[in-house]
Amino acid sequence: MDLAYSEEEQDFRARLREWLAKALPELPAKPSPDDWPGRRAYDLGWQRRLYDAGYAGLHWPVDAGGRGATPTQHLIFLEETERAGAPYVGANFVGLLHAGPTIAAEGTPEQRARWLPPVLRGDEVWCQGFSEPGAGSDLASLRTRAVRDGDAYVVTGSKIWTSHAEVADWCELLVRTDPAAPKHRGISWLAMPMDAPGVTVRPLRTLAGSAEFAEVFLDEVRVPVANRVGAENDGWRVTMVTLSFERGTAFVGEVVACRRTLGALARAAKENGRWDDPVLRRRLGRLYGEFGALWRLTQWNVSESQGSGGVPGTGGSVFKLAYSHARQELYEAAAEVLGAESLSLEREWTAERLSSLSYTIAAGTSQIQHNIVAERILGLPKGR
Repeated sequence: MDLAYSEEEQDFRARLREWLAKALPELPAKPSPDDWPGRRAYDLGWQRRLYDAGYAGLHWPVDAGGRGATPTQHLIFLEETERAGAPYVGANFVGLLHAGPTIAAEGTPEQRARWLPPVLRGDEVWCQGFSEPGAGSDLASLRTRAVRDGDAYVVTGSKIWTSHAEVADWCELLVRTDPAAPKHRGISWLAMPMDAPGVTVRPLRTLAGSAEFAEVFLDEVRVPVANRVGAENDGWRVTMVTLSFERGTAFVGEVVACRRTLGALARAAKENGRWDDPVLRRRLGRLYGEFGALWRLTQWNVSESQGSGGVPGTGGSVFKLAYSHARQELYEAAAEVLGAESLSLEREWTAERLSSLSYTIAAGTSQIQHNIVAERILGLPKGR
């Protein structure tokens, strides 16, 4: 992996900075955190600006509607947009980071033509219907059933922690199509329209007070067979493709944000006198080193994904495992620096600290990531 920037890449960075400097002041005011229709409109409006400027799906393959950018250009884009304070993908993160790349890798030409352009243009939002009340970390234990009825599946069951379900147009849905098969088999990956009869969405409020997750109840929902991505009962393999994107490249922009937060913490410590504590300085210094290493690991993973046709490898689990714990420690350090101020729910630091608690659970628990690293990278035998 060559970490030096070429003249072309430096030119790409300069042009991106110039565009961001013009585009960001034109954005409307951010909506309230509880205004999900407003947040959807805001996030998709930004996505449309990216699309019109040629930055949407920057790293997607050209035949999927993307720009086919190099891994380094992708990382430059993430660095510069985060440093400039540009909006994140927000309500459309499932479509842009999970469902879209999965359909690009596994979908038929008809499916790619139907679903990828609206994601890139900012026309449609996706949510993820994987976890269930009894099938979280053990995802293969899911019980939502899909019975074939002619040219449709009749789906019955429920999902939980479904991100942005209340404003989504489509759901990447895992269902059991063969209940007699071993649990890792007999699963299929469907694209379900959220306005289909029989779909009920019930928002869930998090510890931080937000409601970006929901329960979704499915009562004999008819989903066309044509909406199945991959072969029937091959959904577990397709799901591993989805999760490789979720764990491999979906958090890379947040590493830049955490490095910026760490700098802000150091400045705050110098202002309030806590910088005199050598233990705190060592802690912040170690975190600086950890996030620097995570950025290098990010570069490695993105380069690897380019070499494998755009699908991240198992190194994404190493990144996700290390990042989840580093992020939690970052906001523990923030509490140490800010003291009593960090307890105010009005402070952004507090909301971020509460949010960080979920990172060792979301997108596969740390225990699951340890197993993946042990079995698929180190070649250790499976535990009993």
